[in-house]
Amino acid sequence: QVQLVESGGGLVQPGGSLRLSCVASGSIFSRYTVGWYRRAPGKQRESAATITSGGSTTYADSVKGRFTISRDKSKNTAYLQMNSLKPEDTAVYYCNLRRVAPITNVLQDYWGQGTQVTVSS
Repeated sequence: QVQLVESGGGLVQPGGSLRLSCVASGSIFSRYTVGWYRRAPGKQRESAATITSGGSTTYADSVKGRFTISRDKSKNTAYLQMNSLKPEDTAVYYCNLRRVAPITNVLQDYWGQGTQVTVSS
């Protein structure tokens, strides 16, 4: 079982920066795609950014050029660097690990508990 622990959220003024971290237990972190998702008040959860085991990244249009996702396989840790934050970035941010297991083709999908990011003056 994989456990994820996020940290780094908080209150920041518009235009400010935060870096979220996600630490994963277990030694198979490198085999998963890592995603940062967010859920704003009254809205559905959406993907903000993902990074594959090979390092390919995708970003939501709303965060392109402002957010950067990365991973350090030696530390079993993923990061989301968020710059030029806007009030509409206010949300609970969740870390996700996902892959389709080889041979069994079973989807393995793990979530952290979430960390609150509030952008307000």
